Amino acid sequence: MSDPVREFDERNREKIAEMGRDSELRDVTRDWFSRVSRHEYSYHFRWMGRPVIQFPQDIMAMQEIIWRVQPDLIIETGIAHGGSLIFSASMLELLGGNGRVVGIDIDIRKHNREAIESHPMFRRITMIEGSSVDEAIVQQVRDLARGCRNVLVALDSNHTHDHVLAELRLYSGLVTAGSYLIVFDTIIEAMPEEFSANRPWGPGNNAATALRQFLGETDRFVVDEEIENKLLITVAPGGYLRCVR
Repeated sequence: MSDPVREFDERNREKIAEMGRDSELRDVTRDWFSRVSRHEYSYHFRWMGRPVIQFPQDIMAMQEIIWRVQPDLIIETGIAHGGSLIFSASMLELLGGNGRVVGIDIDIRKHNREAIESHPMFRRITMIEGSSVDEAIVQQVRDLARGCRNVLVALDSNHTHDHVLAELRLYSGLVTAGSYLIVFDTIIEAMPEEFSANRPWGPGNNAATALRQFLGETDRFVVDEEIENKLLITVAPGGYLRCVR
């Protein structure tokens, strides 16, 4: 007897793999990405009222991951306007239970803090102000993670090689088997230098170079290529890591 759901999923996997092998489509996608980035495309979207500063495709990928993994703790470095925290909290709200989101930022601006704290999803959010690589901050996060069954980590703060590599080494150990470690803005490595003007990061010094070094140091994570092949448009090429042990 045929299984229509299984057949649907198998056909999707085949088509996703085909897209991943389509070099011309990838080139067109990258050109589109560069053009819309000139218009600060990622700043144009909100989640439940707060600027999320992500491409919608990556938000869709995060939704799928969170629903599949069902984490009871999501750790995010980088808060900005708080849209990503609100998104993660809303997903945990849908899952039920007592899941929480921890956000770390070196500078949580007063107007952003007030907006996040007044949001209906704030009851699932803990914010920590300080450097994500400061040992005292890391210890606070470790304390919050103690006893959690499924932990997911998303890195999206300072995008320099040294900072991201330090974050990877400090937070990867908290990710549980079967969950994900997501490294955003690896796209910097493939973008023209003009997009990193006046920034401490750029081609040759960014999240992608840090990730490349990190993957040479561990066997706990593999790149989930299917996610990138499915999205095509993503700020995190090679940055969706599945924890295998």
